[in-house]
Amino acid sequence: MDNASSQHSDETIFSANSAKPIIKWVGGKTQLVQDIVSRLPADFDSYDTYIEPFIGGGAFLLHVLKNYHGVKNVVLNDLNRKLITLYHTVKENSDALIKKLKFLEADYLPRNEPDRKSYFLKIREQFNESEKYDDINISAWFIFLNKTCFNGLYRENSKGGFNVPFGRYDNPMICDEKNLRAVSLLLQNVTILCGDFSDTLQYAQGKTLFYFDPPYKPLSNTSSFNSYSKKDFEDEEQIRLGEFCREIDELGHKFILTNSDVKGKNPNKDFFDDLYDGFEIQRVYATRSINSNPSKRGKLTELMVSNF
Repeated sequence: MDNASSQHSDETIFSANSAKPIIKWVGGKTQLVQDIVSRLPADFDSYDTYIEPFIGGGAFLLHVLKNYHGVKNVVLNDLNRKLITLYHTVKENSDALIKKLKFLEADYLPRNEPDRKSYFLKIREQFNESEKYDDINISAWFIFLNKTCFNGLYRENSKGGFNVPFGRYDNPMICDEKNLRAVSLLLQNVTILCGDFSDTLQYAQGKTLFYFDPPYKPLSNTSSFNSYSKKDFEDEEQIRLGEFCREIDELGHKFILTNSDVKGKNPNKDFFDDLYDGFEIQRVYATRSINSNPSKRGKLTELMVSNF
């Protein structure tokens, strides 16, 4: 086994049960974990396969890995290649990643704000030229930018370039070594993929549960935030995902899906109610904090759709 798992101390192994997402991700599911758990099949811990086609920050995946040890195969996927490179690196080369992050942290924190901003912009420029650098650098820069950019966002422009501006934080934790090692340990038996959500179907074996957490449909024209990769997740993609859910339902697999509740914002909008007609649709409360204006952050209903 490689150094990602061979050098874990007893303390780190013990801490695996407190592992948390290594990055902040818009729409992260930390606060909805218990709502999702309430919808899991009663016998989920004996399932053959669990698949997350949109991994994002991985909050629910970590919950599964910590609490459902009976699930035989776990698969994570995302279309964002840099994000998947990060998960591969955490799994396979956590020592080198931690070493690089410690260097970045020591080099960044003593600087004044103008120097920090220049440093941030230089790292962002290098990150956007990822083809020139190895996976360790790309993964470390991903975490560094996530911890030091405005509001901890991840957003790409149409050319695939990370374009979130500098954030002003006094003392950001850039290298959380204990958590990185804990997450690395949990990922050791996870299959990590990079591709379209539909490509994950081939990994469904036996009793399979899919959990879909796609980029959310915007509640308004001004609240749009679905540019996690250079290809936006527009209505056509939402419809294609809905059709995919019907396909896996017909194949006998189970799924849970979360998305924004556009009907909760406007009672006349039946987009998801029509798209998932015939499935179980619940509405749950979640607090969202993406808005740059704190007065516009608050609780909204979100959809939870399932076929059981």
